[in-house]
Amino acid sequence: MSSLSFVPVILALAVAPACAKPNAESTQEAAMTASVDFKTMQLTALDGSPMPASELDGKAVLFVNVASKCGYTKQYEGLQALYEAKKDSGLVIVGVPSNQFGGQEPGSSEEIASFCKMNFGVTFPLLAKQDVNGGQRSALYSFLVGSTAGGGSDVSWNFEKFLVNRQGEVVGRFKSSVTPDSSELDVAINEALGA
Repeated sequence: MSSLSFVPVILALAVAPACAKPNAESTQEAAMTASVDFKTMQLTALDGSPMPASELDGKAVLFVNVASKCGYTKQYEGLQALYEAKKDSGLVIVGVPSNQFGGQEPGSSEEIASFCKMNFGVTFPLLAKQDVNGGQRSALYSFLVGSTAGGGSDVSWNFEKFLVNRQGEVVGRFKSSVTPDSSELDVAINEALGA
């Protein structure tokens, strides 16, 4: 079993940000990004140790851009419950803090981790704060948004969700209002797990 199942991990994406331009070149870049092998994407822990995305190999992964001061912040509780219910079946939830929506994630990585642990008992992995939209959009979010399921449109608000199947393909995108306990998300996760 991966150590991800037991300890909250705060990670930083160790790749250069990608630019999202609203033109034909952007469409070509999105197509190229979507063809990137997710399993080879390099992630780095805040302590500097490498954490390759291959750690997620064979897992279904739900990426959620999170924030501590949002009306949807209470979804952390549902995300943790979902993680506990499905982690033994192969689901990993990865929280991705972003301060791009109303400045609702202003804290440092350490403050975010402490907030999540103390208020919601979060044990699923968290990435370092990053841009999910715009010219400094992270490579991870360029991959997610640029996929066929991602549709190429900007992330609209905190707690939007992207589902990646066991093969590393983005297979679903869900609005912030789709709660962790929704039947829509449950069906998609079960399909991604092959259940």
